[in-house]
Amino acid sequence: MASRPLGSRVYRRSKSLVLSARHWRSRLVFWIGALAIGVISALFARVADEAQVLFSFVTDGGGWHQFSPMIVTPLGFVFCAWLADKYFPGSQGSGIPQVIAARHMHDDEERGGYLSIKTVVGKVVLTVVGLASGASIGREGPTVQIGASAMIQAARLGGMVHARGLILAGSAAGIAAAFNTPLAGIVFAIEEMSRSYNARTNGVVLSAVIIAGVASLAIVGNYTYFGVTHAVASFPNDWPLVISCGVVGGVLGALFSRWTQYITHRIRRWRFEQPRHRVIVVAAMAGTLVATIGIATGGMTFGTGYAQARGAVEGQALPATFFVGKLLATIASTLSGIPGGLFAPSLAVGAGLGSALGLVFSSSASLAAVLGMAGYFAGVVQAPMTAFVIIVEMTGSHDNVVPIMAASMIGYGVSRVVSPHPLYHALSRLWLADAIRKRRAEGAQPPSPTMPHSPANLT
Repeated sequence: MASRPLGSRVYRRSKSLVLSARHWRSRLVFWIGALAIGVISALFARVADEAQVLFSFVTDGGGWHQFSPMIVTPLGFVFCAWLADKYFPGSQGSGIPQVIAARHMHDDEERGGYLSIKTVVGKVVLTVVGLASGASIGREGPTVQIGASAMIQAARLGGMVHARGLILAGSAAGIAAAFNTPLAGIVFAIEEMSRSYNARTNGVVLSAVIIAGVASLAIVGNYTYFGVTHAVASFPNDWPLVISCGVVGGVLGALFSRWTQYITHRIRRWRFEQPRHRVIVVAAMAGTLVATIGIATGGMTFGTGYAQARGAVEGQALPATFFVGKLLATIASTLSGIPGGLFAPSLAVGAGLGSALGLVFSSSASLAAVLGMAGYFAGVVQAPMTAFVIIVEMTGSHDNVVPIMAASMIGYGVSRVVSPHPLYHALSRLWLADAIRKRRAEGAQPPSPTMPHSPANLT
């Protein structure tokens, strides 16, 4: 009888060693995945910047050069939309709706349609080509999809479970590495991606953000994305500006969201009969509109809008019409069917709006730009915590935390009245519907996803 306890102890010890080996293998693969997100994000940022330099080189100058976007931009849009539709399905648009949809799927095969190495390749290449064509898009949303895809691949290699938590971690790491905003990455994951707090999951998120952030910092160094503002809001003199940025930004952000949702539905129905042909038609029309707006504004609305937003944050007033042109160019780029995100262009629109309101109230251009970014961005994404945290981190505006929070909350509240359904979650339902239709077409039992918060008629 004495041998049983001994054998039992040996068995338990051996089992513990095996479990420990598996545990550390999973951790190692997870760390490598987080490092990969940081490295890819940093390299993606550098290549994206070079793509915009290339577009400027081709289109700058007098004579026929100033009209070259009328050829370059539509052709680039058509090329990107065609490749995305034929070879990289699931890579179109921001990427954040696809990640939200994947989190609500319970089947690895279904998630693989939106979170795979193939999707990562398509997302990076086509976003860069889009920027080289003058599209009003950003790389931050695509980085979220890239981060989630990288983490899912790490989970498969490491034999890890809890895919939804890992998708969340990859998304947060992507945002943190793209903007050098670790706090915003964590808040974004909690507020926008999961809409809830889970202590265990958020420990994983925090680890991924730290590791990805370290990798990104090692490559590009520490920086504030939009420079630093030294303007400080005073009470009560600047509070009419705070309230105006929140109200007007919330209305415009909500209109952007509503128009994008409505036109997306109309386009999807219209191209149902001839999907490939009509994808090209939509892309060509969107590219032509973006080129026209860009030429009319002297090239200011092309690309991410980073230079214009940074200039505004550092005190350079933008033309009063800039934000209108940038908003329209961003809508056209978003609806075109090419890969590309909304974050940077939306922040540029907000900076332009704030700059225009600053002229009305005779306020500091720098302060007005920051408050406009907060109000408009919160209105678009309806995630006020993410909005004010990301703007404070990107501009080093720690002295204006309360005014930025106020503009974000006002923008969010107004936006909810005008457009009750959050943009990313509404669009994610369309990607869920596509996955279900594809599964049914293949003759398999459709998945039973947990649908995100959005109205049933959006499917």
